Amino acid sequence: MKDFNVIGYCFYGFFYVFLFDCCNFVVMDFSSKLLENAVNEVSRLPGIGKRTALRLVLHLLKQPKEHTKFLTEALTQLRGEVKSCKKCHNISDTELCDICSNMNRNAEVVCVVEDIRDVMAIESTAQYRGLYHVLGGKISPIEGVGPQNLHIESLIEKVKQGEIKELIFALSSTMEGDTTNFYIYKQIEAYKITTSTIARGISVGDELEYADEVTLGRSILNRIPFIQSIRG
Repeated sequence: MKDFNVIGYCFYGFFYVFLFDCCNFVVMDFSSKLLENAVNEVSRLPGIGKRTALRLVLHLLKQPKEHTKFLTEALTQLRGEVKSCKKCHNISDTELCDICSNMNRNAEVVCVVEDIRDVMAIESTAQYRGLYHVLGGKISPIEGVGPQNLHIESLIEKVKQGEIKELIFALSSTMEGDTTNFYIYKQIEAYKITTSTIARGISVGDELEYADEVTLGRSILNRIPFIQSIRG
């Protein structure tokens, strides 16, 4: 029992340190205003608390100045020159991304995903040879994200123009993902195209980017009709 209490106290101790770090409640007494400014900016990144930000900034200070210069130049170039593919809205160096411009891809099959991380996850399976459509998010009334905030209209236009023969819904199996899938399905229901969704080898509530390549690849290959998935 004594050992159990010690483990319990350690667990709660680590939990509160993690909570305070992630929520930026940590009060730090900086010896340098430049250091404080750098830590504050790095801690704005998702999942980075003040302690982690301090560790990263101190690491950069220990590296040769050229390394920091390369990092800042890469980020500046990314922010200034990166483009959105005019066809699928994927992140790209050119107006048409490498996937959309690849003549060996099947342009009649389009996989609907949330963002570029899902494109990268599916591409890593080497099981899919169609195109993508990146929505840029999921419908979430709680977060104030509606259909008008996503790249849904351009997807519907592709369907209306007869460019697509099959639409694969590959959003995460969360309430927001299922809501988005259903909304799009109702918008294109009148058009005679095949709609499918990835097989539920992906657990309910899981994000697509965290699935391993084998499971995700099998989910793509064993996709089922979308109407079947909503009928349960």
